[in-house]
Amino acid sequence: MIKVAVVAIDPQNDFCQPNGALFVKGADEDMARAAEMVRRLTRDKKLDEIQITLDSHYQMHIAHPIAWVDENGNHPDPFTMISVEDAENGIWKPFHPALRDRFIDYLKGLRDSGRYSHLIWPPHCIIGSPGANIYPDFYEAVSEWEIKNSAIAPRTTKGSNAFTEHFSAVKAEVPDPKDPGTQLNSAFIDTIREYDVVAVLGQALDYCVANTFRDVAECFSDAEMGKLVLIQDATSNVDPSGALGDKFVQDMKARGMKTSTTSEFLA
Repeated sequence: MIKVAVVAIDPQNDFCQPNGALFVKGADEDMARAAEMVRRLTRDKKLDEIQITLDSHYQMHIAHPIAWVDENGNHPDPFTMISVEDAENGIWKPFHPALRDRFIDYLKGLRDSGRYSHLIWPPHCIIGSPGANIYPDFYEAVSEWEIKNSAIAPRTTKGSNAFTEHFSAVKAEVPDPKDPGTQLNSAFIDTIREYDVVAVLGQALDYCVANTFRDVAECFSDAEMGKLVLIQDATSNVDPSGALGDKFVQDMKARGMKTSTTSEFLA
């Protein structure tokens, strides 16, 4: 018998509800399909594990408008890009001036990682808020699996460090040496490694899904990459162009990741 896991990245209301703080177009339909897939696998006794990651922020966060001001004291609008040069030249500066050097060091680290420029997001997935909760239909499907199997679907939180982005469930974009929660989550990787087939889904494809599994790929051999199956109709891009998501899929397929759909996976 093969061992099967589903890894659901950030299936949360702020991403998946049309009125969510950072709605990813199509995510509501993605998660409805994902819920039905989980129910089918549960009925067929084909699902051994569900792992869920949860974006978990405070209002004060380096990627939220509240953290930055311009020379007139105005906060940036969501989706504003802030570069190292912007911070060094005072075009954008920390709301708390004492954080200037720390913010600039972070921007340099993010730039040097080569993945993303620093983007200001609408405040989202605030700890304790309804937007941080799991999308109801998917939550119910997971709960049905837990009850039927007397099992736990672990929740891995990320993003509560206010001074770094934490798209990936494996590590923060710029790990904080004083915060172990931002550093390599080897337990998460080892858990995935235990399974023969791992269905990958959730939001958003071009950010949190992509970064999580790029980081997993850095720890996996090409043979292990063959365990991963991206469920393509259960994930969507923040950026309508889909460029970053397409590049992620292309790169991971070249390493051995497979693709499927909610109706075809283990059908």
